[in-house]
Amino acid sequence: MSVVSFKGFGGARLEADDLGSPDAPAVLLIHGGGQTRQVWDAAAHALVAAGRRVINLDLRGHGGSEWPADGRYDFEAFVEDVRAVLAQLGCRPVVVASTMGGWIATVALGGDAAVLASGLVMADLPTQVDEATTRSISDRLRLRVGAEQTPPWDVRLLDKFDVADMPQKLSGAASQISIPVLYVSGALSALVTNKQAAAFVADMPNAEFAEVDDADLLVTPERMEVFNGLLLEFLERRQPLAPAQYQSGSDARTFRDALGCFATGVTIVTAVAPDGSPIGLTANSFTSVSLDPPLLLVCIANSAGSADALRHADCFGVNVLQIGQQPTSNRFAGKGEVRFAATPWEPGEGGVPVLSGSLASFECKQFSVNDGGDHFILVGEVTRATFEPRRDPLLYFKGKYRRLHFA
Repeated sequence: MSVVSFKGFGGARLEADDLGSPDAPAVLLIHGGGQTRQVWDAAAHALVAAGRRVINLDLRGHGGSEWPADGRYDFEAFVEDVRAVLAQLGCRPVVVASTMGGWIATVALGGDAAVLASGLVMADLPTQVDEATTRSISDRLRLRVGAEQTPPWDVRLLDKFDVADMPQKLSGAASQISIPVLYVSGALSALVTNKQAAAFVADMPNAEFAEVDDADLLVTPERMEVFNGLLLEFLERRQPLAPAQYQSGSDARTFRDALGCFATGVTIVTAVAPDGSPIGLTANSFTSVSLDPPLLLVCIANSAGSADALRHADCFGVNVLQIGQQPTSNRFAGKGEVRFAATPWEPGEGGVPVLSGSLASFECKQFSVNDGGDHFILVGEVTRATFEPRRDPLLYFKGKYRRLHFA
């Protein structure tokens, strides 16, 4: 085990234990309010024994992480801390979080979950916050402060962390999280009812709910073994250690998923149909071929509506899209869309449509056409290329649009 540091929101230093093989699938553990990463020790060792890498994090103002002099303990600071840690990890871990940590993780992943994490497990997470519950939690923490000479967390947190609008924040974020999710709570929990938990899970596209009989809080020494069992079973089922495999004769979906592990840019291939009308389609099978002569290629599905016209076009264009052109990509990928009428463009050499505002546009004369199974390989000799280096590319990875992230 090693102790590692991350740079959080505003430069705050965040400390974590890093356990297990660095090459193993990762799990990020996030504790609740008034706790430290030590609460996860048993879970961390169980995960390592099961072949996982574990990053066990102290939140700001807790344990070994920085206790900011300015007292920045607002919810948004915690959310940005978690997003910063995920960006610095260099992998997409399964995030496991309890109580306040669960609130933070859910909102941190909302909208960008697929980019930041591969799964989310929440334990003892209140989905509704009424005045009585808030007072009960605050009173319990204040009693603990009074009983401990030097609590391992900053007591200023109690006056700075506002939970009034937490249900709205959770609901808005949860509906955007499509990665696998496990929500676990005790049947006797005072923090959330079965009805509230089930309704929260129902709002998430890929979530499941596990309730533990005769249990209140699960992330406690008395119940950690039960929680660990649920966590390990979920991980092996939804994020297995063994890599997925495609073998000849397997289903095409598995092969396509394997190909999807190669991140690409997104292009729109354009040409002019025999009747003079512009045609185009979205494609990410694009690569350079040669510098001398300047050649590139794109792969076009034989089933595409404009396939025949592209196969026989003397000239064609390849427009590399930037992040602001995701709607354009969707428009040219869909069927029955009014493509060029809704897209700014101008004719290039040979009348080839060049899409305005693209990251780069290559105008080509046809060099060769080669059969490639259910696609054909269209090779072009570049006659002109224009590009805008100040823009960032629209990316595609594992079936989803992505964008560059600078840590």
